[in-house]
Amino acid sequence: MGPIGAGLAALGAGIGIGLIGSKAMEAIARQPEAAGDIRSNMILVAALVEGAALFAIVVGLLG
Repeated sequence: MGPIGAGLAALGAGIGIGLIGSKAMEAIARQPEAAGDIRSNMILVAALVEGAALFAIVVGLLG
């Protein structure tokens, strides 16, 4: 059961980071002058999602 949970965590993280990137690109297209702020926030949120996913994968494999 653990590897299934780890796989779902990786899948969820991939979808989440993809959505973050697509919404950030939409925001940059609407407001090009805010590209730097949007990009830095996108990287920060993607790193947080990646960290949570890594934690979920480790817990899933240990469980």
